[in-house]
Amino acid sequence: MMIRYPNPLRAGQTIGVTAPSSGVEKELHSILYEAKQQFEKRGFNVTIGNTAWTEIKSASATKEVRAAELMEMLSNPKIAAIIPPWGGEILMEILPLLEWDAIEPKWILGYSDLSTFLFALTLKTGIATAHGTNFVDLRSDEWDPVTSKFLDVLSANEGSVIEQQSSEKFQSEWQHFAPPDPYVFKLDSDTYWKVLDGGKFDIKGRFLGGCIDTISHLVGTPYGDVTTFQKNHLQDEPIIWYLENCDLSATDFHRTLLQMTYAGWFDNSSGILFGRSPSGQSVGNFTVIDSMNRISELTRLPIVYNADIGHVPPQITLVNGAAGRVSVNDGKGIVTMKYK
Repeated sequence: MMIRYPNPLRAGQTIGVTAPSSGVEKELHSILYEAKQQFEKRGFNVTIGNTAWTEIKSASATKEVRAAELMEMLSNPKIAAIIPPWGGEILMEILPLLEWDAIEPKWILGYSDLSTFLFALTLKTGIATAHGTNFVDLRSDEWDPVTSKFLDVLSANEGSVIEQQSSEKFQSEWQHFAPPDPYVFKLDSDTYWKVLDGGKFDIKGRFLGGCIDTISHLVGTPYGDVTTFQKNHLQDEPIIWYLENCDLSATDFHRTLLQMTYAGWFDNSSGILFGRSPSGQSVGNFTVIDSMNRISELTRLPIVYNADIGHVPPQITLVNGAAGRVSVNDGKGIVTMKYK
């Protein structure tokens, strides 16, 4: 069985907002309303679940409530796509409570801790999922050129080809709750994707990845069986890995990559894209670049870093399971995906 792509998202359909990880505290409810209004202006209906409005002990609700609301939206034929408000910390605890065999293809978009679910869903079912912006980051009248491509990705038909280019500028410091002007993100620094060995970068394969802080904890569990997924759903095509670091120091980052390497996740891969990171602090003069060099030597994989992925916006939208190509030349990246 190959990758199963959800039906394309169309204006007039309904987007569901649920919080399988963290919800939104009361003092920030306005940003949920603002994002809802922006989608409605663009012709979509929006239904917001109860979990989106609450947050206690680093989660929106109990694991049972979060799992039930997510399954309800996944099974509701009136909801065409699900975009949670944002990520969080402990989505992983709902995974055993989900009815995996009952899930039918439907676009789910998000990043950070949401990638824990996106990654597991694609591996267990072969359903394509979209790693990209959060719901609350779409609360402005204008969407920046990179972020706005999520709508093209979710609206494409099976067989379509979508091309995305690296950003011109990125936001150097997190200013999440500053008023949009005109975008949510304050794009103030020049973007430059870096190839680890300084040369050109041009690889093909199937996209897979997420937040390294969270998806790495799926190693050795029923939700992280990359080898079986690759055999059953990709017919052993190589994987283009994309990974982003939210909180890990350089040594945490390296230990995590070693664990993934030893688990065989990189055995049949064509390369790795690392996103820009607000973290990655050096430890005893050991840096994330040192780690990347050692991982490249160990796996023999080409590596690009400072890509438009993750917690230093904006970010391109990458579809887990989609066929594609990534090329980087003189700091500019081009990502092409095909739904096949």
